[in-house]
Amino acid sequence: MEKVQRLRAMGSLCRQQAAYNSMNKWKLLAEAEYWDHLADLELSSYFQQCNAASANEIERPQAIASTNGARQETISSA
Repeated sequence: MEKVQRLRAMGSLCRQQAAYNSMNKWKLLAEAEYWDHLADLELSSYFQQCNAASANEIERPQAIASTNGARQETISSA
């Protein structure tokens, strides 16, 4: 998450420079978009990893252990 903050800060700096530098305004604004895009990619990657980790945790406990330690299968009645 620190990396996302640094990337967003770079975008903010570019926007601030664009406000005071009219000759390079469009170049700086494009660079700010680039930094924001990188931050979005980093954030997306972070949440995909979090979701993958939580999905693995949910899928693991499939069998229910009985009191004597033997595996119990769930039987559905039709």
